[in-house]
Amino acid sequence: MGYSTGLVCRVCGKRYEESPLYVCEDCFGPLEVTYDYEFLGRKFSPETISRGPNSMWRYWPLLPLQGEPKVGLEVGFTPLFHAKRLGDALGLKRLFIKNDAVNHPTLSFKDRVVAVSVSKAVEFGFDTVACASTGNLANSLAAQATAAGLRSLIFIPADIEEAKIVGTTVYGTEVVAVRGNYDQVNRLCSEVASQYPWAFVNINLRPYYSEGSKTFAFEIAEQLGWQCPDHIVIPVAGCSLLTKIWKGLTELEELGWIPKNKARLYAAQPSGCSPVATAVKNGWDTIKPVKPNTIAKSLAIGNPADGLFGLGAIRQSGGYAEDVSDREIIEGILLLAKTEGIFTETAGGVVVAATRKLVREGRIGKDDLTVLAITGNGLKTQDALVGATRRPSIIDPTLEDFVALEEQKERRQRKNVSLG
Repeated sequence: MGYSTGLVCRVCGKRYEESPLYVCEDCFGPLEVTYDYEFLGRKFSPETISRGPNSMWRYWPLLPLQGEPKVGLEVGFTPLFHAKRLGDALGLKRLFIKNDAVNHPTLSFKDRVVAVSVSKAVEFGFDTVACASTGNLANSLAAQATAAGLRSLIFIPADIEEAKIVGTTVYGTEVVAVRGNYDQVNRLCSEVASQYPWAFVNINLRPYYSEGSKTFAFEIAEQLGWQCPDHIVIPVAGCSLLTKIWKGLTELEELGWIPKNKARLYAAQPSGCSPVATAVKNGWDTIKPVKPNTIAKSLAIGNPADGLFGLGAIRQSGGYAEDVSDREIIEGILLLAKTEGIFTETAGGVVVAATRKLVREGRIGKDDLTVLAITGNGLKTQDALVGATRRPSIIDPTLEDFVALEEQKERRQRKNVSLG
């Protein structure tokens, strides 16, 4: 038996019984899951939680399942570590990285939300799961639906990275590539969802799906000794991760498991698709949709579903937003790789580059405890780095050729020193 108490409209507050419903019948506002926090606070504590499995399921009481999870038993509890060398490069003494690039099974934070939504689809009795995706969600849903024995259909923009397409089709799922951007794909999926009795994880199961993102925040707090960082820099596409990190920290404060939710949240976006950052910088109360044009395809959502709630969380936390160019994204990927040995996808490059801007602007202080959300693995977006990394030296299989190569390198280094 789980501890969720149903659904509530995030706009008008109308309550609903638990069902595969995602919008309010009165005001068409989005729905989210509610819990009995008073009861949870009496029954559980940080000590009992910490004795749970070494995965995201240690936080099961704060997730919307009525029974045991059906898939993703190893998802979550990814590393949080002090990134000293990257911190030195950015001018930060207490910089930490939360690294979901090593998440199981498909190397992104989407494994969290899919583990919850596929388990919920099984609880509701669905035999088919589906989604609209820019790539990472497609990979994870294909893998975990297969593990659960469910049929899966995945709709993607036709121009996403080939590695992400292969990382989806390898599981035998049905993939439909749509000639259009993510917003057009998502609109099509909403129409399909009204015609077919399928569980679209980011449409009719969205209230449950998005709850999985809270575990990212729960883990940060627990791994810091049940405290809240000063700043969290988060890649933003649809704004769901950012809003659920905020909800997760707020829940921990309400339960008394952290002293105070003091984290300032920062949205990091590519300049070629930055509707949230643009709204924050201009002080707007609405999101103006844009047509994406960026190498960061996983963040290429021009009309973010949770954009308004993201604006609210950013402002409530006292945070901000930054956007970065494609060139800065590549620089961010290379900087993280060369300092910490982590190969992140383009979304991670956005986070690193945006953090550098936030530090230069004085929004993040050198002694502040700062966490960067690295949400996906660079093996999925290698195309973005073609021509940006050093090519290998080519020699014949002789010692003489290698010695000549080393001598050439030494001469070049001496020349650079003399010019300096």
